[in-house]
Amino acid sequence: MTSRELVYQTLEFENPSRIPRHLWLLPWAEKKYPKEAASISIKYPDDIVQVPGLYKKPLPMVGGKFAGGVFRDEWGCTFTNLEDGLMGIVTEALVKDWSDLADLRPPEESLQLDTDAINRFCKSSDKFTYAGSIVRPFERFQFIRNMEQSFIDVILEEDGYLELLDILHKHFCKEVEVWAQTDIDAIFLMDDWGTQHAMMVSPEVFRKRFKPMYRDYSEIARQYGKKVFMHSDGYITEIIEDLIEVGVDALNSQIFCMDMGELGERYKGRISFWGEIDRQDILPNATKEEIREAVEKVYHYLYDRGGVIAQCEFGPGAKPENVEEVFKTWNKMGT
Repeated sequence: MTSRELVYQTLEFENPSRIPRHLWLLPWAEKKYPKEAASISIKYPDDIVQVPGLYKKPLPMVGGKFAGGVFRDEWGCTFTNLEDGLMGIVTEALVKDWSDLADLRPPEESLQLDTDAINRFCKSSDKFTYAGSIVRPFERFQFIRNMEQSFIDVILEEDGYLELLDILHKHFCKEVEVWAQTDIDAIFLMDDWGTQHAMMVSPEVFRKRFKPMYRDYSEIARQYGKKVFMHSDGYITEIIEDLIEVGVDALNSQIFCMDMGELGERYKGRISFWGEIDRQDILPNATKEEIREAVEKVYHYLYDRGGVIAQCEFGPGAKPENVEEVFKTWNKMGT
């Protein structure tokens, strides 16, 4: 059985022969632990891979996304980064006043894919592939307005707020469509909706403005036979039902921020949990026994004839021996 077949069986709850693996190897880890990172990747090869962003023309970016200093992305948002290997933060809004929307230009280059190169990449591997672009309306909105102002905007709902959301949504619909016409297996949505203990905005705000966007992205993906993968940090228990309703197949979330028993009772067998093992406390601080207990907890509460992907992020603070123990333990789990 190929990795691609294994992941499809997992997503469709068809009793896969083993639990598929997916290491998120951040540049920080590659820089700090190059030998250990390479060893883990060889011992426990991924079953899932993100396709590189392959475009006909380079995206109009300046600087390195994970390099210290200043980085300007394809939308023109400027990030300040104090350390190599990590992504910086936006400190100044691109759209300071709603009148600035007249100058906002979505990056048309991101719609001009090198389809032949992407398809060759997909055909060269038996792994499950997902899009190299990130569809992120809420986070992109925050990058453009800055985080503090964005929370004011979602409450006031001024005309400029609605206009900006419309600009973002129309662009991301086009982006999903061009990727969905390639040979990838899934599109990728990514918006952080939670803090450590609660939603960043009310579920009502999410349902009113953003849930319909996700539904549109999922419907486009479905038209081309693609799965929908999504990432969100934080406590998001209240909107997982909504994500299931709009068609998200696999969710990468901080399940250790939530009540895992409740997640299992409400959502097990209805959506696949694409990781993760807690990267805030467990991966940096746990013993190997505690790592094994964490993996077993995920399996116990969330596995149901599939529906679990052994995803683990090797990022800031994580001990390489703990990351390796995560995959070693998953490999031993029965199905």
